[in-house]
Formats: sequence, C-alpha cells, structure tokens
Amino acid sequence: MQTNKLLAKSVSLLLALGLVAAGCGDDSGTDEGSSDKTTTTAADDAKGDGALAGMKGTTPLVDLGQEFKDRMLKVDPDLSDFNYGAESYDAAIVIALAATEAKTDGIEYASKINGITRGGEKCTDFAGCKKLIDEGKDVDYDGASGPLEFSGNGEPTEASYGVLQFGSMKNSEDGTKCEKSDECIDESKTEFVKATAPKSADVPEVPVVGTRAGDGVLTLGTLLPVTGSLAFLGPPEVAGVQLAVQEINAAGGVLGKDVVLVEGDSGDTENKVAPTTVQTLLSKNVDGIIGAASSSVSLSVVDTIATAGVVMFSPANTSKKFSTYDDKGLYFRDAPSDILQGSVLADTIIGDGKSSVYVLALNDDYGTGLADDLEGSLKDGGGEVVGKKIYDPKAADYSTEVQEAKDSGADAIALIGFDESSKILTKMVEQGVDISSVYGVDGNMGNALAENFEAGK
Repeated sequence: MQTNKLLAKSVSLLLALGLVAAGCGDDSGTDEGSSDKTTTTAADDAKGDGALAGMKGTTPLVDLGQEFKDRMLKVDPDLSDFNYGAESYDAAIVIALAATEAKTDGIEYASKINGITRGGEKCTDFAGCKKLIDEGKDVDYDGASGPLEFSGNGEPTEASYGVLQFGSMKNSEDGTKCEKSDECIDESKTEFVKATAPKSADVPEVPVVGTRAGDGVLTLGTLLPVTGSLAFLGPPEVAGVQLAVQEINAAGGVLGKDVVLVEGDSGDTENKVAPTTVQTLLSKNVDGIIGAASSSVSLSVVDTIATAGVVMFSPANTSKKFSTYDDKGLYFRDAPSDILQGSVLADTIIGDGKSSVYVLALNDDYGTGLADDLEGSLKDGGGEVVGKKIYDPKAADYSTEVQEAKDSGADAIALIGFDESSKILTKMVEQGVDISSVYGVDGNMGNALAENFEAGK
C-alpha cells in the first residue's frame, strides 16, 4: 500500500469539551428494503463503475505505516480496514503498563492509567516502557494511535483524524487495486489532520472508587462487535488486542506472568448481546474489558462493569456523555470526542468550497450528538445546516429521506450512520445525487462500506 500524505494541519477547538467520549455511537439492525425493478437496475449498473468515487469522510486515524499494518495482518490476514485497530492495540498496552507500574492487577492499577500516557520519559512499545518502569522511571507512552495525553477523566487531549476519499482503484492513477471490491478508499488521497482540545478539557484526575483484589494474573476481556451493525469494525479491533497481548507476553508479560485474553461479542443495541457477554467476562475474573465500539452499547453496561471494580477501556467510543459520566474513575477511551470530529468534518466540507449542508443522521446518541457538533462547527466556520433528518436505522427504504436531502439544494450532504449507510447511498445513486457532495464519518467510512454497497446490502 502507498504511504499516505500527511496534512500538517492543526485544528484548535475553542469549545469547552471534555475530550474523548463514547465512540461509534449506537448500532441497530437494518431491514432489506424493496425497490422497483427499474431503479434497482440503474443502481446495479452504477455499482463497481466508480459510483462512490469522490465521497469523502473523517475518522480518527493516524498514519499507521506499513510496518504496523504488517504486524496486524500477521494476526488477521483478511483485514481490509484498520479503523480503530491501533486504538484497540493501545488500550491493551496501556492497561498492561498501568498494572506493571501498580504491581497489581487489582483495581489500584486504574489510578495509573492516565499517568502512563503523559508527563514521563517517552516510550513507544511495551518492552521499552516496561524497562523504564522497572528502573523506577515515569513513562509517557506514545502509542500506535498517537500521543494519547489523557486528561484526568481518562480521554485523550490530542487526536489525529484521517480525511478519507473513495476512488475506483481500477482507474487509479497509481494503478492500485482494491482487494475485495471494485472501489475502495484511495489511500494516496488520505490526509491527516491533528486536533487538539482546549486547556479547559484537561480536567483534574477522577478518583478511583471501589475495591477489587487482583490474583496476580492480568486477565483482559474484549467487548467488541462480532455481530450487529458495527461488526465491520470488529476485525481490526479484535486483531489489535490480539497483537498487543502477543507482544506483551513476548516481552515477559505482566507481573511475571502471561496476560490472559478472554474474547466476547458486544453485538449492538438491537440484539442486546453485551449485557450477557459482560456477565460472562466478569465470571471469568477479568481485570479490564476492552470495548465497546458503540457508545450506546457502552452506556448500557458501563455501570455494571464499574460496580464490579473492573476497568472499561473503549477504543472507539466518541459520545460526549462519557466526558462527565460518573464511572467511578474506571472508564477510559483513546478515541476522541465527537466535538473534535464535528470540527474536522466541518473544516473539510468548508475547505472544499461548500457552505450549505444537509445532515442525514441515524437516531441514536452518536448520530444526533455528532450532527449537533457538526452544525455548531459549520456555523463557527461560516457555513450552515439548511436541513436535518434524523432517520430510523432499521427503515426498509430511504427514498423519502434522500429526496428531501436532494431537494434542499445544499452544497453537501453529511451522512452520519453505520452499516445502513450503504442502502442510503444506493438510493442516492438511484435518485441522481452527486456522490462527490456526500461526506461520511467514522461510523461508515471504510472499505466495508464499498463492499456492502456493491453487494446490495
């Protein structure tokens, strides 16, 4: 794969946000819709011929580099996306380093997590950081997903976003081919934007409340999407945790013993798998749970996990609710708040010369929250939202929503959704929407979107 271009652009927010909130919002199943034969044929004819080419979107992302991707691919050779893989990897590394410094896998290690990410001697891998800790030094872990720099509420104050763009690779200038679809993210056009929270977001340390003794073996559980509407995010997240555990154990483990990994499915808010998975993980005496990807799923189980005295560390939650949530000092995340994404997305749209935007957003905490953040940032940048539709992610058909967006005359359409986004894009193609005017977000931008679009899912 090509090395992505780096856009040295810093986005400084003047909003008083408490960074890194719950990630990829809620999730819901979608029903297969029916469409007449004529429009279905028109859409089918367009698929694979660059129908998505020119569509842009934003997602938390760093320039991973081929070396890290190759390590991920050794764990899962079938990966087509790496979204939130680095964040998942870092979640496991940070927990392991905190337990190493605390000399326990009990609840006490939670109070060390924020400090691991800032203020000490720089280190970039578990082995190097562990060596410094063993020497009695404070560390500042700069991870695969970025510098982290956690605030006292357990979320990063710095973040990197990727501005992604779809292309038809068979017609790409560099000759790159998509592996699983005729069109995919054109990595040669990816740009990276640095977003920094204001000083007001760097809040004091939230005290850890509760008691839970360790047993000398650090056991990590995963609560990641194997099923449900965010299942497309599961493979890189699962692979990221697996890679981290492999490398931790290769470097001697934690407390002199190998880290144990217990994997579990988060599902989504429709299949309600998460509560059962959490009970299973707690019954196996996990010391930390990595997940969930969906903000709404995390909100449904965070109280149970915190009451048990167990750390919850999400690689993908972006909801603002987590910035001030009463989590007993046990909830952490290394994905940035939607306030930051709203600003980066607004800057991208306005930077493309578009000032009027119609927003299509799914009806959940993630969708409505990010829609509001985008609207505020557009206004601050001189743009405006000329219309907004909060849609049902389980709807059988999106013809009406798409027609309303088209009729608005907006320069751009912001599509804030999950896997149902492929169905909405199909309707957009059928109804003659210029796809290069459509902008996606972390909940839908990725090669899985193109694969679902071309498969008619």
